[in-house]
Amino acid sequence: MPGAATTTGGASGAGGSATMAPSGEPDVRRLRVLRAVAEHGSFAAAAAELRYTPSAVSQQIAALEREVGIVLVERGARGARLTQAGVVLDRHAAIVLGQLAAARAELDDLAALRGGTVRLAAFESSWTVLVPAAVARFRAAFPDVDLQLAEEDPVEAVAGVRAGACDVAVVFEPNGAERLEGLERTVVAHDPLWAVLPAGHALASAAGPAPLDLAVLAAEPWVAPTAFCATVVRGACAAAGFEPDVVFSSADYGAVQGFVAAGAGVALVPFLALTGNPRVVARPVLGAPSRVLAAVTAPEGPRPASATAMVAALAEAAEELLPT
Repeated sequence: MPGAATTTGGASGAGGSATMAPSGEPDVRRLRVLRAVAEHGSFAAAAAELRYTPSAVSQQIAALEREVGIVLVERGARGARLTQAGVVLDRHAAIVLGQLAAARAELDDLAALRGGTVRLAAFESSWTVLVPAAVARFRAAFPDVDLQLAEEDPVEAVAGVRAGACDVAVVFEPNGAERLEGLERTVVAHDPLWAVLPAGHALASAAGPAPLDLAVLAAEPWVAPTAFCATVVRGACAAAGFEPDVVFSSADYGAVQGFVAAGAGVALVPFLALTGNPRVVARPVLGAPSRVLAAVTAPEGPRPASATAMVAALAEAAEELLPT
């Protein structure tokens, strides 16, 4: 008909773009094809870069045009040229694809532990030697990972993991935080309790390196831990046939050893909580009662690689530090 304009092969009129009913959001893979056509100016050259056939490139562009509802590429004997709409979409495609590439690179860095953050919370006495040793190992192996550290009791630390505010909770057991549904528990050490005696105590010099029979301390005054730690100590004494005469209690193993150093009594202290006070002597105990040290994390799927690496560092540090 006279005066009617027609468009064939997806071409537009001069400077304009034919429109069609859009069918959805643009596919990212097709945006890459559009970028290649824009860069090379022909379907054949774009196909060579993408390792497609020219026909496949043409089909991808046609599908992209259907998705956005407008003609994007003018096809002609001299090659392919973007319409105004094509230029607009190509400009945004460059941004989108650049962001996706940056995201992929950042994810690769996280997987390879070249970046990211690991948040660790641990109970008080684990900071004596275990956590510092594990942190030193981790920093040496993964210097680009940011470490965020906090001292928290097991109940608070496990709650932090459950809420997503913490990646690794270092806990002792028993601790009152045994309900771990939906979380993962990894034992990193069985920490033996050692007898701690004042440096001038008769058994301190007589025992030498040999383990003590806990029953020989039955008549001694005792300095004991409090709360859940006390369960392990009292259980060990009961197994040796006596109830300890507790003259002082503290949740702080450093304070416990300080009172032993002052001659207030004897104590059982986990090996990894020994402070090296020169005024006390530590001896292994027959039967080696122990506390369990564990790392609590999210399950493997949502758990970051940095958390898995930190759990491994804790286990390796414990193995190196504990007596053989």
